[in-house]
Amino acid sequence: MLFKEIIGQSAIKERLLRSVKDGRISHAQLFLGPQGSGSLALAVAYAQYISCINKQEFDSCGKCSSCIKYNKLIHPDLHFVYPVALSKDVRVSTDVAKEWREAFIDNPYITLFNWFEQLSAENKQAVIGVDESGEILRKLSLTTYESEYKIMIIWQADKMNHQSANKLLKILEEPPDKTLFLLVCESEDQLLRTILSRTQLIKIPKLTEEDLQQALVERHGINPELAANTANLADGNYAEAILMISDNENAAQNLASFQKLMRASLKFDPKAVMVWIDEVAATGRERQKNFLKYALHIMRESLMMSYADASLIKLGVDEQEFVKKFSPFIHANNVERFIEELNKAYFHMERNANTKILFMDLALKFNELLNLPKPV
Repeated sequence: MLFKEIIGQSAIKERLLRSVKDGRISHAQLFLGPQGSGSLALAVAYAQYISCINKQEFDSCGKCSSCIKYNKLIHPDLHFVYPVALSKDVRVSTDVAKEWREAFIDNPYITLFNWFEQLSAENKQAVIGVDESGEILRKLSLTTYESEYKIMIIWQADKMNHQSANKLLKILEEPPDKTLFLLVCESEDQLLRTILSRTQLIKIPKLTEEDLQQALVERHGINPELAANTANLADGNYAEAILMISDNENAAQNLASFQKLMRASLKFDPKAVMVWIDEVAATGRERQKNFLKYALHIMRESLMMSYADASLIKLGVDEQEFVKKFSPFIHANNVERFIEELNKAYFHMERNANTKILFMDLALKFNELLNLPKPV
């Protein structure tokens, strides 16, 4: 992965390049950026530059033996850890290394949802388990093969369970010589404070609308007007923009599902709620979490529709039509509790809550909140 292949983020690229040139490479770094910002791609490009035999002024050479191996993700001193769906056949990342290489090479802006679709494991929980920590310690106990550094990239580091994270604390604080940890995650809330305190934070902003628009025109050949509209709606998320310009089936499903839930919850139709719950329960857990994120997005846009500048709203045509009708139900008396309940549901979903009980509780809460009177 070359820096020039990454959309925008010029300030972050400059900072990473400078750290290598000045010999100030921190042994443990946290690439913290929202989905679609390119945090994983930046971590891989940074690792490739560090290992490149013929470094250029602003990028890896892309041609040396190290770069060629990095391009195929087969460099012996580059190691990856990522969430998996635990089973008797899959315990650690290397059990699905082939699938990971294919997924990243196909899409360096891969999301957790994309990854679990690739694994056909949408109904499983994403986790970096305790066995992974033992595998990390084993790999890093080996000497380097070709490069000066051994580099361990941990993607979605917030998916480490407590046992796994605790086993890594000592090696993060006192790693073997010439060993680098590059942790990548979208939210620091689920990371242990002790992990955060042992890493140098590299905060990656969402992409600018201009950078995203340019990438859509150059990489996907769409006309500038459509690219501008898509970039505006995607709100700095390249992964979301790609979803929009392809068959946006998932977003359409989320909108239809959200509409059904709100209609059934408004007057609380038990039969309609149960039908909706059965439909959602039949989807995978990652899809269910994706739906809860989508619901939070619609709540935000509904509030913006009522109280803010319409130009700030990030919605597609069908979504706008729905939100115009739905926004009067979202106001100062209930919006905080809506967001609280959705975040709480997501939190419990992460911890394997019973889907049917969780969504029934959510529908009952929504019935109460939708019927709260607007402030006078």
